[in-house]
Amino acid sequence: MSREILLLVDALGREKNVDKEIVFGALELALASATKKRFQEDIDVRASVDRVTGEFSFFRRWQVMSEGDPIEEPARQLVPGEARKENPDIQPGEYIEKPLGGLEVGRIGAQTAKQVILQKIRDAEREQILNDFLARKEHLVTGVIKRMERGNAIIESGRLEAMLPRDQMIPKENLRVGDRARAYVWKIDRASRGPQLLLSRTAPEFLVKLFELEVPELEDGLLEIKAAARDPGSRAKIAVHSKDRRIDPIGTCVGMRGSRVQAVTSELAGERVDIILWAEDPAQFVINALAPAEVSKIKVDEEAHSMDIVVDEENLAQAIGRNGQNVKLASELTGWKLNIMTMEESQKKSEEEATRVRTLFMDKLDVDEEVAEILVQEGFNTLEEVAYVPLPEMQEIESFDEATVNELRSRARNALLTQAIVSEEQVEHDIEDLLKVAGMDNDTARMLAAKGVGTQEALADFATDDLVELTGLNAEQAKQLIMAARAPWFAEANS
Repeated sequence: MSREILLLVDALGREKNVDKEIVFGALELALASATKKRFQEDIDVRASVDRVTGEFSFFRRWQVMSEGDPIEEPARQLVPGEARKENPDIQPGEYIEKPLGGLEVGRIGAQTAKQVILQKIRDAEREQILNDFLARKEHLVTGVIKRMERGNAIIESGRLEAMLPRDQMIPKENLRVGDRARAYVWKIDRASRGPQLLLSRTAPEFLVKLFELEVPELEDGLLEIKAAARDPGSRAKIAVHSKDRRIDPIGTCVGMRGSRVQAVTSELAGERVDIILWAEDPAQFVINALAPAEVSKIKVDEEAHSMDIVVDEENLAQAIGRNGQNVKLASELTGWKLNIMTMEESQKKSEEEATRVRTLFMDKLDVDEEVAEILVQEGFNTLEEVAYVPLPEMQEIESFDEATVNELRSRARNALLTQAIVSEEQVEHDIEDLLKVAGMDNDTARMLAAKGVGTQEALADFATDDLVELTGLNAEQAKQLIMAARAPWFAEANS
């Protein structure tokens, strides 16, 4: 048996190019697990395989606990005093071992060992194939669909196996066993027992890589795709930029008689691709992205990271697109929230905004409608602007003398100070309730209160993903706080 195991480890190690130490380690773990089952107590066993003779040795182990720690598992734990009788120099966390003599591996143990070795070889071989692929820094996999598993396609490319999940296939695409398929390397799942490489045909990156295959100027670095957005199987947009002024980026990507873009479209099951010119100025970039619809006016809100896009009535349907597709893709491409509206809707919104700001100034600055209207007409929208805009800019307002300007600035600052005091008092009140949540600290409570999550009940209503997005907490911390906030719910249910 010992010699047979050594020969098997050696032969497979050389044939599959796998480190023999990996196999020996797995073998020892399997033997230790099989040996533990012979004992009624839940003991800790270590197995050792001699790398030269193949002989097996087994040892029972006890972990040395720290002074004062409770012994929860007497079959595998020792207090320091007992352990030092065996080894005076033993430290907490280390192990006391005693040989388990007279144990034979047996037929079942031998079969287990062989199975473990073969499985470890398969795992190591699969890992090596994956590492070889990743080392080539390839982003696309082209292969044949070997089989379908619950709607997912298993693609074989040489010795590499990858999975194209059903939700990463282009809608209405009918892929079958034996078809050749190309996809983007989307994720690597090392915990999976099956194919570890997960592919996608719907990711925007797949579109980018297809253009890089068709357009040599992209690979050469003369052109660059700055962004891409897709409605898979229907429509897509890419933003291109030329690093060489002599090259037309759109014409180059379209190709002679549309040959290059047609090749990409064919691979994407007929998905129509709009190629637009990237612009450094966000407003111009958005105008380009909405083409062919013509934009009449655009208003940028940096704080909300949104833009109001004003178009003529006849351009409205084209700007929005079927089922909102055009504006949705333009928004994804540019990274801005886009609000499409007609001139009439824009004027109505501007009037409502002016009324809101006018009322704010009349209320907080204690001025009449005429003074508030002048501030609105001069472009002031917030108390902060009135309080802290450079003095010379306010002094340019013809309707105000120096005394009026100074008084307005003083009133604005006092109003902001009052707001800050009220806000701080509200935060302090909110913190008291939030600190009742188990695991909550003062800094996190303040941050939550500042984000508008001011009560334990409000925190309990959150989903983990939503809280992570709002606050920037990590998922585990967010989940723990939400569950702690929900504790009263469960207590009421059980009472």
